[in-house]
Amino acid sequence: MKSACSIPLWIGMALFMSLASSAEQDRLAAQPAVLAPLAEHSLLTDITILPSNRLIAVGERGHILWSEDGVHWQQADVPVRANLNAVTFVDASHGWAVGHDASILHTQDGGASWQLQQFLPELDKPLLDVVFESREHGIAVGAYGLMYRTRDGGTSWEAEFHLELLDEEEQEYLLELKQDDPELYAVELTAILPHFNRIFVADNQLLMVGEAGFFAISDDFGQHWELLEPFYHGSLFDVAVTAEGHWLAVGLRGHVFLSEDEGESWQEMVLDSQATINSVIVLPEAIYLTGNAGLWAVSTDQGQSFVFSTEVDGRAIVNAVPFQQRMILATELGIRQLAQQSQKKP
Repeated sequence: MKSACSIPLWIGMALFMSLASSAEQDRLAAQPAVLAPLAEHSLLTDITILPSNRLIAVGERGHILWSEDGVHWQQADVPVRANLNAVTFVDASHGWAVGHDASILHTQDGGASWQLQQFLPELDKPLLDVVFESREHGIAVGAYGLMYRTRDGGTSWEAEFHLELLDEEEQEYLLELKQDDPELYAVELTAILPHFNRIFVADNQLLMVGEAGFFAISDDFGQHWELLEPFYHGSLFDVAVTAEGHWLAVGLRGHVFLSEDEGESWQEMVLDSQATINSVIVLPEAIYLTGNAGLWAVSTDQGQSFVFSTEVDGRAIVNAVPFQQRMILATELGIRQLAQQSQKKP
């Protein structure tokens, strides 16, 4: 005998499907970041300083923080909870942040408020970096070769695929597949490229590094690329240009590489640490490296040598910026500070 509150099977299945559909819609809908009192002590993944001297930091769960003095931080209202990986500004007002779910955020008021320009959770891929050459023209890149371009300030973003970012063997394979199996070709387009970890703007040139020793350069803001011969088979996480015009690339297990001839040849630098290096910060007086396990390294000879130390309780330092004779760090433990003048010199 059925109980009075039992539900017919077909109704139960319909209810289950409805709930599942609702849950999927909720998952695919952007949810605003929670305002958290301890946000400045949570994982932060990037930090930048604006021409107005305002500091902006981004991190996990959609956290975006801003500060005028490097000590007191305010959390901005953000319309998405996706982890954020990078932030960039073209002036004191206009900036973009990118992160998981191929999210792209934009601000027009120096980071106090943000608007969502792109959110694609169905891709299940993160964007890892973003650069702009003007208020209108920018590129966002990420995992498995994700690349999006805007020419209207982010009102629209268009996906791009550049065959020249593959080696010759992979190009031939992909072109044959396009003729023989269009469906598999479409799938391969989403996975054949490596992760694009970081883009560096060097005057009129872009330098882009990524997984498995990937290194590419562009002279027309990413419309065409030249793939360099691999000089290292591990992942590279950042690249920068020194005051002397030398290229510095860093990555897994403390690997540091210096090129004095624009990528024609590379010299591996010896760093007294095997921690992964996350970022390079080039200043007129010194070059700083940040990394996992509290890695903090300083060079005062244009990257020819580095002095290594460990900071912030041995937790990851993801990036840093100079601010009023201090270095403001974005770390696994949130915002930290170091005095520039206290750094060891060789």
